[in-house]
Amino acid sequence: MKKFIIMALMAVFGFATVSAQKTVVAQKNQKVFDVVEQMPEYPGGQAALFEYLSKNIKYPDDAAKKKVEGKVFVTFVVDTDGKITDVSLLRKVFPSLDAEAIRVISAMPNWIPGKQGGKVVKVKYTVPIMFRLK
Repeated sequence: MKKFIIMALMAVFGFATVSAQKTVVAQKNQKVFDVVEQMPEYPGGQAALFEYLSKNIKYPDDAAKKKVEGKVFVTFVVDTDGKITDVSLLRKVFPSLDAEAIRVISAMPNWIPGKQGGKVVKVKYTVPIMFRLK
């Protein structure tokens, strides 16, 4: 009887492992959309996103000393669970400004994910970040 219970538990564990592996593979292979019916949204909307950026961006000292200004375009993927992944730059300005833009975008809280056909999907999103000295 003990052997039967152990074998049954091993079979259940084996099926659960295979199912979990299929889920991970399916998530990795999931298409990333550029435009969807319901685009991802920062919690609180655009105004809250701009407030987050203004409160969290720290102007790098070296860029300030050299009086470097410009607009960095950051692209990222909002995953199906709202997490920010695959952060990269579309347009660079200056190394420390670029690094700061990546840092602040990577640190954002989870977004409300996008939807296509009623299903939650991965969506690529781009945000311009303006660095301007006062």
